[in-house]
This record gives sequence, structure tokens and C-alpha cells, in this order.
Amino acid sequence: MSITKDVKNQVIEDFKLSDKDTGSPEVQVAILTKRINNLSAHFEANPKDHHSRRGLLKMIGARKRHLAYLKRKDAERYFALIQRLGLRR
Repeated sequence: MSITKDVKNQVIEDFKLSDKDTGSPEVQVAILTKRINNLSAHFEANPKDHHSRRGLLKMIGARKRHLAYLKRKDAERYFALIQRLGLRR
């Protein structure tokens, strides 16, 4: 259900801005998106799992706040990120 350490490290490698970057908005949004996609697949098999659904909604809210911050600070990075992640089709 959760992402493994290897998957998380790969996402960080793909989205980092510098060598030691692990906390930029791009990395955080990418990790949250990966976790949200994994949980969405979980709900196809377990539609009555309401406790995990609350966690999913919290992650969606956190991703939304990170994206709003990034859009406010640097719109070009925001649009590049949502294009790269395939959000807001």
C-alpha cells in the first residue's frame, strides 16, 4: 500500500533540483502523487476501507497546498511540474 524506500529514492532522483535536494516542492508533490496513485489502486480492491480514505484525502489536501505555494512563488515551475506529473488534464 505504501511506497518502498527504493521507489521513494527514485522519485527523489527524478524530481530533485540539486544534488542534496529532498524537500523542494517538486519532490514533495511527486512523492505525494506516487502515494496517492498507490492508494487509489488499493481502493479498487477495497472499496469499504474508509479509514485509509481519510488518509488519502489528507494527502490530496497536502499536495494541493504544496501546488498552491509553488504556483504563488514560481508559476513556470508549477506548470512544468503538473505537465510532468500528468495532473490537471
